[in-house]
Amino acid sequence: MHNFDPSIAIQDYLVFGEFGDVNPSITDSSTFTFLSPEKMEESFSHEIEGCFLYSRHWNPINKYLSNALARMEDTESAQVTASGMSAISSVMLQLCSSGDEVISERTIYGGTYALFKNFLPKLGINVKFADIKNLSEIEGLITDKTKIIYAESISNPLLEVTDIPSLGWLAKKHGLKLVIDNTFSPMIISPARLGADIVVHSMTKFINGTSDCVAGCICSDSEFVHQLTDVNSGSTMLLGGVLDSLRAAGILKNLHTLHIRMKKHGENALYLAENLEGLGIKVFYPGLKSSAYHELINSLMNRGFGYGGMMTIDVGSYDKASSLLKMMQDEKVGYLAVSLGYFKTLFSSPAHSTSSEIPQEEREKSGLSDGLIRFSVGLDNNIEVAYNRIKKCMIKLKII
Repeated sequence: MHNFDPSIAIQDYLVFGEFGDVNPSITDSSTFTFLSPEKMEESFSHEIEGCFLYSRHWNPINKYLSNALARMEDTESAQVTASGMSAISSVMLQLCSSGDEVISERTIYGGTYALFKNFLPKLGINVKFADIKNLSEIEGLITDKTKIIYAESISNPLLEVTDIPSLGWLAKKHGLKLVIDNTFSPMIISPARLGADIVVHSMTKFINGTSDCVAGCICSDSEFVHQLTDVNSGSTMLLGGVLDSLRAAGILKNLHTLHIRMKKHGENALYLAENLEGLGIKVFYPGLKSSAYHELINSLMNRGFGYGGMMTIDVGSYDKASSLLKMMQDEKVGYLAVSLGYFKTLFSSPAHSTSSEIPQEEREKSGLSDGLIRFSVGLDNNIEVAYNRIKKCMIKLKII
């Protein structure tokens, strides 16, 4: 475990509103005035600290949020975007041109898989999918056209933990960029401190935590963020995936409780994982001592934030999974819904929702069965109540 505390890094970042407000003022403007034509011209040629030209480029509240996120991930800089997919696609299109290649983890979020498999090839960018645990397989796929190795710190939905230091070493050896999606594990894992060049998040999930907006971010060094925002060639600037100021302000407020929420999500998920495993259910959760990733995550994680709020179980078939999903909602365990990071528990069948973009053959190869149920475990004050309701449903359905 590591002693880096991202919550202190955020806590030490103090910004004020224009009248000394404890929350920075929301800039409700799409464009900004200049005192001279010369200053306007200068702003279009390079970024000037504290000077804004247009909200698709930067505005004050987005800048405040970006600075806080950079402190959380311990990177030099960051950029906020309109969604997690906007963050991922902006990174890919900034780093890759037609003819370039990407090596990606096989078990990733279905939307990312669809982008890599179906959309990027239309632009001449080829993505090779691999077992991210097999370094020799990954190295064997590297060519002079490879630009990126891409992985999730904790994979969706099988909760596989990525050996980021080993991937970082491999990327550096071959002059590649290692891009890590850290959506499942904000504060728990700090990929940039472990060897990642670029860290992306869907802030829709745990970072915001209230399922009321869609947002993303990219955390990296200042040079790359300058590239993203360049008025002539930057992908976030030119593709227009800007985050609304009101949403940025809301996320910035929620960011200050993230450390408390992640601890509680992790505490509740570990309780469910241990008790469901005790009933004989197949459980995927890196906090379990039986997990193949338990030692690895212990070596990567920051101390004190738990093992995360995501947990997946396998009940054997889609019929059983479907029945259990409906019954759990009826019994008020939580909501049958996609997404994650909400204060109530959410559950879904990955093979028929968030991973449905992945072809059946590829899902089978990855171990992503039709009987999987993915849980985003909520902030229940007494998680034992939820466990007893789940157990009651499983008994009724003869799953246990």
